[in-house]
Amino acid sequence: MKTRKLGSLGPLVSCIGLGCMGMSEFYGPTDDERAIAVLHRALSLGITFFDTADMYGPHTNESLLGKAFAGRRYEAFIATKFGIVRDAQGGFNGVSGRPEYVRACCEASLRRLRTDHIDLYYQHRVDPQVPIEETVGAMGQLVAAGKVRFLGLSEASVPTLRRACREHPITALQSEYSLWSRDPEDGHLAACRELGVGFVPYSPLGRGFLSGTIRSVEDLAADDFRRLTPRFSGENFQRNLDVVGKLEEFARARGCTPAQLALAWVLSRGNDLIPIPGTTKLERLAENVAATDIELSPAELAAIEDVAPKGFAAGERYDERRMTMMNL
Repeated sequence: MKTRKLGSLGPLVSCIGLGCMGMSEFYGPTDDERAIAVLHRALSLGITFFDTADMYGPHTNESLLGKAFAGRRYEAFIATKFGIVRDAQGGFNGVSGRPEYVRACCEASLRRLRTDHIDLYYQHRVDPQVPIEETVGAMGQLVAAGKVRFLGLSEASVPTLRRACREHPITALQSEYSLWSRDPEDGHLAACRELGVGFVPYSPLGRGFLSGTIRSVEDLAADDFRRLTPRFSGENFQRNLDVVGKLEEFARARGCTPAQLALAWVLSRGNDLIPIPGTTKLERLAENVAATDIELSPAELAAIEDVAPKGFAAGERYDERRMTMMNL
């Protein structure tokens, strides 16, 4: 497995990570034993970077990783997140960046992960009611206490990122980035490079849509949250599928799968990007790892741009409620 450096001050980690959200929620039925098998196989394939959050489950995804990595903690670089508030029934109650909330969430995550430190601690969504300096200041205190190694932000605007970096070094910015979600090209990637912040693309396969395995909304479980997202809904679904069909043709000619093509494209955007595709299947994990050996030529990248130009995706990437949580 190739490695990449996470920001100018961060460690070397595997060039792709593993997004673990779907192992516990959001994409239909889950199976902890199968998920643990995927986590163990990821380690054996050389993946070292694992992404979770306290809101996944809620809470159960962190516990899953704690169980899976028991006795193997130092083989894994674990990133987790706080900030999206959920109640005991799983309901969503907004966001919080209050310093006391930061500290309480960290202690709870440490317990669930069965560890004495978190490698990378993200603010999951920026709290518009709390100055970012106060939130990051509290996060920095966790670093000083040895409970956290590195700090990150998720879906933060460039001005917010700059303010955060003045308060404490920020190692990573996580945002959605893929062939159909290219907003980070409008300033985030350049700012990260200027500031020495690593960039972690989540959903690099467009929540599975770019893999070509989803042909109809009926392919999704009844409780799959993608059914509520605009890009998977109504006329948008078919318009997006038409573009994926062209990517499939390109991938066949290239001798790879559409998912591998989409992941190789993200990897080609710079050695400072570390995408975190998620999966619950061993065969998909192997497919994603194999994509790290695909190098796309300038001519191939230009051809992909012709097939799937920036902004091609029909529909917003989240529903209206989730979009209001973005720090744009």
